Amino acid sequence: MDVNVIRIAVTVSGLVLFIALVLHTWSRSRKAEHEAAAMLPFIGEAGEAGEVGKAGSPDRQGETK
Repeated sequence: MDVNVIRIAVTVSGLVLFIALVLHTWSRSRKAEHEAAAMLPFIGEAGEAGEVGKAGSPDRQGETK
């Protein structure tokens, strides 16, 4: 077995694994997970997107409730 055959096999298997990973990641069944991950920057410490700007906001720290 030539070293070039091993190099070709590793390259082809890496390409196949990369394509499989991309297809798995962007499949329609993972759409809900992607939407939830997209909302992470907008979620406050309370865990709900509607409460941004309340208790975890830097401009409101130190205030009494």
